[in-house]
Amino acid sequence: MSTQDTTETGSGTRGIRLEAGEAELTLLPALGCRIGSLRIGGTELLRQGAKYGAFPMVPWCGRVDHGRFLDGAVQHQLPVNNPPHAIHGTGRDTAWRTARTEKASAVCTYDLADPWPYAGRVTQLVELAEDSLTLTMGIETIDDSFPAQAGWHPWFLRNLGGGGADVEIAFTPAWQEERGDDHLPTGRRIEPQPGPWDDCFCMPDGVDVTLTWPGQLELKVTSRAEWVVVYDEQAEAVCVEPQSGPPNGLNTLPRLVTPVDPLEVSTTWSWRRL
Repeated sequence: MSTQDTTETGSGTRGIRLEAGEAELTLLPALGCRIGSLRIGGTELLRQGAKYGAFPMVPWCGRVDHGRFLDGAVQHQLPVNNPPHAIHGTGRDTAWRTARTEKASAVCTYDLADPWPYAGRVTQLVELAEDSLTLTMGIETIDDSFPAQAGWHPWFLRNLGGGGADVEIAFTPAWQEERGDDHLPTGRRIEPQPGPWDDCFCMPDGVDVTLTWPGQLELKVTSRAEWVVVYDEQAEAVCVEPQSGPPNGLNTLPRLVTPVDPLEVSTTWSWRRL
């Protein structure tokens, strides 16, 4: 790793700086391998702060009902870090190892460990281009098969400054997962409802969501994954979260990671100036 690849963040955390044209990205392996900053032509797109940026959700996405999930007849208990549920996986709270860096790409890994009950390895590949960012995450088992999910939780700024208007979100899902009072999907599929949202949607042909900051920037979030959570109830930021399964999916739609069938998911954010 060359000295040009690293930067010291405001929190003192060592980051990896990637560049491609006018795009600049800071990756923070020690803070859950989150993207701490994404700047296009000097304009920051992500909310700043140790909890924000854009972090990987792994080995599950969103909430798990009271932190409990079944694998066959065996029930496992995860830490309840968002009472009464467990939320967003363990990867965001883990220091990842840097495996490789280049001028516009990086690879980081971490080994699954307690409180996750199974042995495995997670790998994230970050690839920056002049007009896009591609994130790819894989989960491999070292021993037993287990259910898992992977996705991303970006905090896009609602307003990019400079006197511009707030962001507009456009997408056409096939359905919305009805959200219960406990913030978990009830199992009912309903017609997509108007926002504000903290909701999960299904897009069977792949996630395709457009964020537009009028007169400034258009950014498309795409993925072969079929599920996306949209959260826009906060004044400072909006979240568009492509993921391999719905919230509580460890229980309702488990996807097994096996020795011959790892889980891999990717998303691409592409942008253009307006």
